[in-house]
Amino acid sequence: FGIIQYRMDYKELLRKRAKESKVYSSHQMIGLMMAEVLEDQEHKALYIKLAKNEDSDKLLRLAKSVAEKKDVRNKGAYFMRAWQMENKRQKERENLHGK
Repeated sequence: FGIIQYRMDYKELLRKRAKESKVYSSHQMIGLMMAEVLEDQEHKALYIKLAKNEDSDKLLRLAKSVAEKKDVRNKGAYFMRAWQMENKRQKERENLHGK
């Protein structure tokens, strides 16, 4: 009976651990924070990838400003559109100044 109980406890422990978030680097934490702020857990992998490849501070600032807007229904979509527009403006500025 002791071995069976041990196996059951171990399986329960594994189930609990699987539900917990495992963050190993800063970009993962930032991506998860963005998903939480934007109330968009479904796309957390996208936010993690963005945080890995882009300026994390800019991303967080934009996510927080989007989250503060009360009239936005889909904060994740609004964030992505705002991010695209910001990148487009930045590229235009770089082309204008010959970088």
